[in-house]
Amino acid sequence: MSTPFDPAAVVAAFIDAVAPYDPHPEAAPVAMVGVRTAMGEGVFPVSDHVIRAMCKALAAYRDPADRGTCVECGGRHLDENLHCQECGRLHGILGEVIAQHARRVAAEEAT
Repeated sequence: MSTPFDPAAVVAAFIDAVAPYDPHPEAAPVAMVGVRTAMGEGVFPVSDHVIRAMCKALAAYRDPADRGTCVECGGRHLDENLHCQECGRLHGILGEVIAQHARRVAAEEAT
């Protein structure tokens, strides 16, 4: 979604995609979801089924920028090369090879 999009339309599209599978479509809405932006607004009555679908979608979502957590500082900003932007540690096989080499060089210098 690199082009501008209407958040209210996104919510409406999600509800439209999920609602046909509601086992109790006659049930009263359990919540009202409102979205107001510069591009538009909408207020949507949502069922328990839609809310549960939102919860499942959120639980299944994985951000493309999520490359794990740094084992050194616990930061969550690893770049595409698994280099921690917060403390500088390298992760993965390359990071481990570099760390082992650095330990060997440091041990040799200490002797």
